[in-house]
Formats: sequence, structure tokens, C-alpha cells
Amino acid sequence: QVQLVESGGGLVQAGGSLRLSCAATGSFFSINVMGWYRQVPGKQRELVAEIPRSGNTNYADSVKGRFTISRDNAKNTVYLQMNSLKPEDTAVYYCNLHYPYELGPSYWGLGTQVTVSS
Repeated sequence: QVQLVESGGGLVQAGGSLRLSCAATGSFFSINVMGWYRQVPGKQRELVAEIPRSGNTNYADSVKGRFTISRDNAKNTVYLQMNSLKPEDTAVYYCNLHYPYELGPSYWGLGTQVTVSS
């Protein structure tokens, strides 16, 4: 079983910062992609950022320049540094682990709430 455990969510004022962490445990292949998605009620879950083992990153346009994703391969942990937060960033943030070209299962954390007040 693969488990993804997120932490770091919370309530912040606009312009503030948060750092999310997600640790993966269990049985999974090392060549994987880890990322962060977010979802608000009534809308589809959307990609925020993702990062493969190589370190190449991919960001949603809405967060470019504000968020930074990174990973520690030794710890199987992915981070999301969120700066200059906006109320529009309010969502449940989910950690994800999947494989390139979807050649394996996709795993999700339970989510962590991020609320940005105006």
C-alpha cells in the first residue's frame, strides 16, 4: 500500500506564505512524478505543480512565480512553497504520486486545506 501524508496547510492572510509537505511511504517505483493538485467545491481538481525525480518542474500558469515545488528523493517527500498567496488559492491541496505516461497507478493523499483570507 502506498500512502501519501500531507501537512502544512492552514489559514493565512493574502500575501502570506505556506509550505506544504507530503511524504510517501509504502511500495512504489523510484522513477515517479510527485505533484500537488488543488480542488474547490464544484470544480475539477487541477494541477498546481509537479516534479519528476529528475527535478524538472511543471507549474500551472496561475502559480508561476509564486509557488515552488521541490522534492527530496532520499525522503520520498515533495514540498510546495507557496508565496504571495491570493484568496483564489483557497482550496484543498492534494499530494499526488504517479508514473510517467501513466504506466502505473496514481496515488493521492487525503488533502490539506489552504485558506487565504482577503
